[in-house]
Amino acid sequence: MFVIDLIYIVPLDKLDAHMTDHVKFLKKYYEKNVFVASGRKVPRTGGIILALTESKEEIEKIIQEDPFYTFRLAKFTITEFQTSQYHPDMKKILKK
Repeated sequence: MFVIDLIYIVPLDKLDAHMTDHVKFLKKYYEKNVFVASGRKVPRTGGIILALTESKEEIEKIIQEDPFYTFRLAKFTITEFQTSQYHPDMKKILKK
């Protein structure tokens, strides 16, 4: 599993101008069962995406499709972690 940490580097009005396309990007990868959860940080300084792929390289390639990346609206950090404990309802998702 990977945690994708976004830190916004432009004013929110510039970011919001690309929000519709960012949401389309997210939906695409939810439909492909890559993204598990996502949302804004509080306060609104960035966002978090939880993702399942085979490699960090795969995540890096996917991120390049995000308008927040393409238009340099946010910095992205990727952290890989191995799930050792999780809620029982997550078992189906993690056995991908």
